[in-house]
Amino acid sequence: MDIKVIGRKVTVTDALNDYAIEKIGNAMKVMSLDVADTEVVLRVEKTRAIPCICEVTIRLKGHTIHVEEHEEDMYAAIDVASAKVLRQLRKYKTRVIDHRMRETLKETAPIEATGANFDELMAELSADDEVVRVKEMDFEPMTEEEALIQIDLLGHDFFVYTDRDTNEVNVMYRRTGGGYGLLKPKAE
Repeated sequence: MDIKVIGRKVTVTDALNDYAIEKIGNAMKVMSLDVADTEVVLRVEKTRAIPCICEVTIRLKGHTIHVEEHEEDMYAAIDVASAKVLRQLRKYKTRVIDHRMRETLKETAPIEATGANFDELMAELSADDEVVRVKEMDFEPMTEEEALIQIDLLGHDFFVYTDRDTNEVNVMYRRTGGGYGLLKPKAE
């Protein structure tokens, strides 16, 4: 597992580098996922009330997880960011990987056994949403369900994607009253 630690407006000492690799690495080891790339950016903003910032970007197969934490102390920022990374990786594993397993079971199992229970489980998982910020992502065709998973993983208020079936651009957005909305081009 390769973790790059980068400092912006701060010198990354060996102790700080080792601490960041240990904390973020432990969070990733717990979930035992195949991670393509991990980058930890440590920076200090002198104009902020809470100056120390720790950004963690993890690139997985087709997904990106991004966490940004502000704290008074850089070590505290790394601690909070690693806890958030663990929650996001757990969410990724339950929604994406386990979802694929359920889809496989759904295709092979009788419809009565998976119908309502599956919908109830997905509703429970959607209850604990958390906002994170991503700076870059791949733009590839997907279904509405995949877009919902992406908007949850990324934590954005909206998500623009190309629908795999209709090949049209759609916008999935988070409603302030709860739930999601979908903007589609009008059928002619």
